[in-house]
Amino acid sequence: MFPVETTSRTAGWFPGPAAGDAGARPLVCIPYAGGTASVYRGWQERLGADIHVVPAQLPGRGRRLREPPHTALEPLVTALATALVEAELSHDYALFGHSMGALLAYEVACELRERGEPEPSHLFVSGSRAPHLYGTREDHLLPDDALRELVSDLGGLDRDRAVDAAYFERRLPVLRADLRVCETYRWRPRAPLRCPMTAFSASRDALASAPQTEAWRAYTSGSFLRRHLDGGHFFLNGGPSRDRLLRQLRDELDHVRTGPDAGPQPVNARRNAPWTS
Repeated sequence: MFPVETTSRTAGWFPGPAAGDAGARPLVCIPYAGGTASVYRGWQERLGADIHVVPAQLPGRGRRLREPPHTALEPLVTALATALVEAELSHDYALFGHSMGALLAYEVACELRERGEPEPSHLFVSGSRAPHLYGTREDHLLPDDALRELVSDLGGLDRDRAVDAAYFERRLPVLRADLRVCETYRWRPRAPLRCPMTAFSASRDALASAPQTEAWRAYTSGSFLRRHLDGGHFFLNGGPSRDRLLRQLRDELDHVRTGPDAGPQPVNARRNAPWTS
């Protein structure tokens, strides 16, 4: 696990190390349902010293194991947005979220905007249908065996059966809570964000098809790009698609202009193409 900043009031939320470079821009990374901050282990080395990778640890996992996980999105959004402000991570920051993390990243961006805080310099959403398309599944109600089979079919369990069974048993309460967060969520119409957005879809993702991922386009008035990768729902966990994802993140972050003098992001024809891989 990442080293913990024990002096910070928000160390539970953001257990990673402090930025090595005082000028590094935060990239706050939110995990998928049932996931922990360790999903983003190794990203710092790949993205470079000018980016400060800040993995978020949600209640009910890791060093927060004794805290009950949230079962509704609104209080989770409020708590995470407050933690970002208190940790002074709500300025010149970017957000990345995968699956449930993408939904949470979007709602946190909206919450911060409503509080008068800046929007992210860039919002990255991955492995997620657009918010208005949520609410069609009830996986959190599945029996244990059926839920385990679903996760296995999605590629979330790829070790030997004995290890998988023990791992899944430990993660089950948090996974059910997170799935309930997603499946009881109902999008509330509001103005689109102004920040640039990049959405990542995967060729064999059974939970977020290419058209469902493309539907994120309506959620920003800034530039939008969808990148299409090979793999299933958990493509970010390893292999060539993970490498490509990190290269594309690095490329996008290199072009982010932040600060009060940056001005609006220019509309780029390539970024706004309806289908870009």
